Amino acid sequence: MAGQLGSGLAATKLVPPTLPDRLVQRSRLSDRLDAGLAGRTRLVLASAPAGSGKSTLLASWLAGRPESSAWLQVEDGDSDPARYWTYLIASIAEAVPAMAGSLEQLVNGSDSNEQMLVTAMVNQFTDLAEPLIIVVDDYHLIEHRSVHRGMERLIDFCPPAVTIVVSTRVDPPFRLGRLRVRGQVIEIRGDDFRFAAAEASGLLAQYEGQILDQSVVDRLCRRTEGWAAGLVLAGLSLHRSADPERFIETFQGDDQLVADYMTDEFLAGESDEQRRRLLETSVLEQFNGALVDAVTDSTGGASWLLDTAKSNQLLIGLDRTGSWYRYHHLLRDILRLEAEQVLTPEHLDELHGRAAAWFETEGDTLRAIGHRLAAADRDAAVRLMRVLGPQLISDGQIDTLRNLLERIGEPATNDAACALTWGWCDYIGGNYRRAHEWVETTHRLASPDFDRTITAPLRLNLAVAHGDVGTALELARELSATDQFATHGPELATSAGGVFMWAGHATEARAVLAVAVQRSVATDFRASHVLSCIYLAINDFDDRADTSGGQRVLDTADELGMSSYYRMAPAYALRARSADDAVSARADAMKAVELARQTPGDLALAYTLTICGDTLLDAGDDSGQGLLTEARSIIDRCPDPGIAGRYLARIEARHGVADRKRPIRGGSARVADGLVEQLTERETAVLRYLPTKLSQRDIASELYVSLNTVKTHCAAIYRKLGVGDRKAAVQAARDLGIL
Repeated sequence: MAGQLGSGLAATKLVPPTLPDRLVQRSRLSDRLDAGLAGRTRLVLASAPAGSGKSTLLASWLAGRPESSAWLQVEDGDSDPARYWTYLIASIAEAVPAMAGSLEQLVNGSDSNEQMLVTAMVNQFTDLAEPLIIVVDDYHLIEHRSVHRGMERLIDFCPPAVTIVVSTRVDPPFRLGRLRVRGQVIEIRGDDFRFAAAEASGLLAQYEGQILDQSVVDRLCRRTEGWAAGLVLAGLSLHRSADPERFIETFQGDDQLVADYMTDEFLAGESDEQRRRLLETSVLEQFNGALVDAVTDSTGGASWLLDTAKSNQLLIGLDRTGSWYRYHHLLRDILRLEAEQVLTPEHLDELHGRAAAWFETEGDTLRAIGHRLAAADRDAAVRLMRVLGPQLISDGQIDTLRNLLERIGEPATNDAACALTWGWCDYIGGNYRRAHEWVETTHRLASPDFDRTITAPLRLNLAVAHGDVGTALELARELSATDQFATHGPELATSAGGVFMWAGHATEARAVLAVAVQRSVATDFRASHVLSCIYLAINDFDDRADTSGGQRVLDTADELGMSSYYRMAPAYALRARSADDAVSARADAMKAVELARQTPGDLALAYTLTICGDTLLDAGDDSGQGLLTEARSIIDRCPDPGIAGRYLARIEARHGVADRKRPIRGGSARVADGLVEQLTERETAVLRYLPTKLSQRDIASELYVSLNTVKTHCAAIYRKLGVGDRKAAVQAARDLGIL
């Protein structure tokens, strides 16, 4: 996303549209906006149909205000929470540069969780010394409920210095009644936007150097019912009409009849060359001169845009340099309908292909894919997805990624890179079984020289998410033995280091996580950096009973601008464990529990619940017992929970809340003593199968012995390790270096 924000096209989303030359100052509406700002209104809602003049009104109003203002132009595709919040935060950073550094990491750090993200934003706004106006234009294009919840939360909790302006064709699903009762919303609606006769004169009073009679203006205003788009179209047509009186009599002002008029009269009156360019550029959402030239296979696009914009207010400037433009939605839709009637499907596909090639050259892969799909060139879209997929995963734009994969369809399921991307989508969405199937599909589709290390981070994360430390440990050892961490992205070392930590291999975990931190710093992968520090803190707590790592993680995250990172639960839990007073301990513990329940994977949740349950029970808070019970239910469904299972058993015994008795070695976090008695050769053979998913009957078949023999060996193993069940035996054997 950072790269996309740096492009000229993306930057146009963050500035108001260029004001038209014939700007009508609508003081009656500006005065209402001013009054709302003076009254510290939380929300200004401009809700009216297309073509009402919402964007122009707000842009002209802001131009006359001294306050800092942020502008976000919403587009199709911005419903993805990560994409929406990234752009909104970028617009705020443009308006208040001093906040840029602290805001830039909020989206990735919060995993686009609206509650965490908005809380962090509001905390930043409390430091504002001057008022700030935040405008979101075309908000009706937002469909994701998470974004709606986040915006409503932002409106509710923003400090008085911040005013949020939402421009939309339909009311957003906010609880507007509550805001009305509290006097916290100013509403400007369709009827308010209708041009009065005096205002319409500003658009229609002059054409071709002649003065229109006021009665003509009044009649047009009545026919259009003050609709801004209808008046603009009338102004475009009056200078062409040989008989203005007849034009006024026949002109109809509602949107459907205007559309018919534009098709039958307005476009028919354009020259062949002008008409061709209008139709061919209608396949684009926004465009500059170079893009117009590329798509229309012509020259002079920049001057054509400047000339057209001077005579047609439905061609809207998007930046202060007069480079980027878009058609008004009404004109764009009409042009596209006409293009479908006039141009051949092959020609339309060719236009989209030219646009895709231009965007690909400019490094805008997302828009390039959109045009490839519009041209039904799914093979080319698959090729581009190999570049864009990892970027969208890194940016957290999973909704955008999933939507693209679904639009590509079958070709995306038959490509190894896209299959792996599908796997990450399902893993992040919590569908671990489906994600595992995608990994297998990736390996099946891949070429013989495919480097399976590429799929290792997902395989490691899936195993840990299932609570299967043994499977993850086998892969982590393989990666470590072949020295893969220094030559791949930091996420590989972070994932593997976490596996060594969950397995209780403290020395290996420390070494691999050190590499992860080093690689994260080198690549500025801050999420991986913080997660590695979290794993190091858990490792130190398990290995040395050192709780100071929690505060170190929080300090590091703050320095990196990642204080709202959504996986911070263990850090708060560890700080709670080391707190000097019960109030601070309980506050950190409750925050840790809240964060842990929003984080994927069983092990981190169970471990955090155990620490917090222990902390609360020590503070005399009986709710801690409920946390331990919840942790037990999680651990019991994990095939191999590693240190999380061992730690929970110790804490249960310490507080006397275990459902069944479990022998606990010593009282430390790890097995402190050696074996009660050395394992026999046959017992050792059975032990090696315990981390697997094989049943005792399956193990008996593998070793060519009876089921009763395996049961006898297991009972002996548990007794000699001082544990009460298979999972505890596996972790105790790891702690002793036997596994």
